[in-house]
Amino acid sequence: MVDIVVPVSLFLMIFAIVYVIYTTRNKERMALIERGADPKLFKSMSRGSGYSDFKWGLFMVGVAIGVFLGVLIEQNTTLEPEHMYVAMILVCGGLALMAAYLLRGKIEKRVDKPQ
Repeated sequence: MVDIVVPVSLFLMIFAIVYVIYTTRNKERMALIERGADPKLFKSMSRGSGYSDFKWGLFMVGVAIGVFLGVLIEQNTTLEPEHMYVAMILVCGGLALMAAYLLRGKIEKRVDKPQ
């Protein structure tokens, strides 16, 4: 019985999170439309600039660097390798996302600046 509870509860949790995200987004958009916002605003908020692809690419590079650092730490220290892999992947992935955020700000300033 316990073997089935964990996968079912994991599936239900993921479904609930996705459901809440989409219903909340729909409610926010409907509220903006009721206040007179332009519906074209939503298209510019989505994948219009290609930033999402850049962010995910940088994140994957960060994860790869984290795995590499995990291997180095496993081979050169006596620390628990499982913990080091997880820690390095999370740290490097997070640093990559922060770098993507900072680079996006610089790119937007450069694009918005009149020449």
